[in-house]
Amino acid sequence: MQTLNQSLLDHILAIAFQAGEHLKQFYAKSVEIQIKADKTPVTEADLFISRFITEALKQLTPHIPVLSEEFCNIPLSERQQWQEYWIIDPLDGTQQFIDRTDQFSVVIGLVQQNKPVLGVIHSPILDKTYFAMQNHGCFLQENGQIRPLMAEVNSSEQSPYSLQITLGSANFAPVEKCLLAPYHAQFFKYGSSSLKAGLVAEGKADCYVRFGDTGEWDTAVAEILLQEVGGEIFDLHFKPLTYNQRETFINPYFVMVRDRNRDWQKIFQFN
Repeated sequence: MQTLNQSLLDHILAIAFQAGEHLKQFYAKSVEIQIKADKTPVTEADLFISRFITEALKQLTPHIPVLSEEFCNIPLSERQQWQEYWIIDPLDGTQQFIDRTDQFSVVIGLVQQNKPVLGVIHSPILDKTYFAMQNHGCFLQENGQIRPLMAEVNSSEQSPYSLQITLGSANFAPVEKCLLAPYHAQFFKYGSSSLKAGLVAEGKADCYVRFGDTGEWDTAVAEILLQEVGGEIFDLHFKPLTYNQRETFINPYFVMVRDRNRDWQKIFQFN
């Protein structure tokens, strides 16, 4: 099993930064777009970055398999033998990349014994990089400065019934219907799934609610980020998500929260 240490994390950060430089070059020109079987777009940038990161990881750790969103056609019978594996989303927020919102990222994570233990989310245009390693904390590098992201501290000026909720869609009504009185929310739309997780880890959002399909590569790195700041991810039955334990990689709908100690079952009721 790969030992978790600062050297490994530094190598992964370096790979993410290099991938980000490649992404900037693609972003500066028009890219070829195809539509995948699941009706989502994929660009030549996704495919190039996927190959680039996969090769870099294979050079770094030849014994660890790599699972990429763009190359994930591996049956469970083969995958369930894995004690550990890299999980990558080479371009999280392909639609944001196409729409030129700047809100997209490179995501690289390490999963051991079906639990995410290390992860990097690098947004090259926003110049923001989130990274975390099990029992080593969660950090944000922004404009060259690195700062630790800490667990929730209750602010006296904040109403205990007011929530900041980030979503991928501007249609807030379905989530609003699930809020129990006396809770109320301010909603805001933001880019890629991983960057919304970053906002939760930073404390800029109390939670991110997702009623829509995502893949395990969309949540694995978020798991370790949130774990290190005292948060968590749960499905609409308030159960944890799983990794590499099902034939499909599609997650159930979920909620990412910053404070796992809040009684979320008193805040949300999902039918």
